[in-house]
Amino acid sequence: MEQDSNSSTPVEPGVDTRAADAPRRSPLSFTLYWLRDLALSVVIAIAVILFLYQPVKVEGTSMMPSLSDQERIFINKFTYRFGISEVLRGDLVVFWFPGDTNKSYIKRVIGLPGDTVEVNAGKVLLNGVQLAEGYVPDGYRDSLFLPPMRVPEDHYFVMGDHRSASNDSRSWGPLHRRYIYGKAVFVYWPIDRMGVLR
Repeated sequence: MEQDSNSSTPVEPGVDTRAADAPRRSPLSFTLYWLRDLALSVVIAIAVILFLYQPVKVEGTSMMPSLSDQERIFINKFTYRFGISEVLRGDLVVFWFPGDTNKSYIKRVIGLPGDTVEVNAGKVLLNGVQLAEGYVPDGYRDSLFLPPMRVPEDHYFVMGDHRSASNDSRSWGPLHRRYIYGKAVFVYWPIDRMGVLR
């Protein structure tokens, strides 16, 4: 049969001719695309760090052994602010010290609004029941007493894990919610301590 002169050349089924027709990308073009993607990734990472997370340095020993002096950590600044998460018992919160808002502290949340907190010879009783605190080794405890205290609305009872070296709610009372500005989430320095804070 005579082939129509206006018809296209027959193509073998399953063969894509577009790849052969497409121009090959030069090494320079490939490098520019790669650098563009890298720059975009860096910009996104910086934006996340600046606007969602903040690097801070731990100063002091009040949170040992969970956090050591001079460790570098990231705090999440928005998890509480926008209601992504409530402040929970056990959270490591970063806050402006009520007695001097030029200073910021990091402590562990022990009591929530409405809880009754008591300390008996260094042992914490929460609503009349001794709190299991595996994060406080025996060598870091003290023998203080604190009569039962009810945590007011919008307040939190916070304590350092190194009980004998911590200035916390046992000394200056429950912490108002408005002073809390972040949650400690990740240790990034030193390398051997790197990891998520739980």
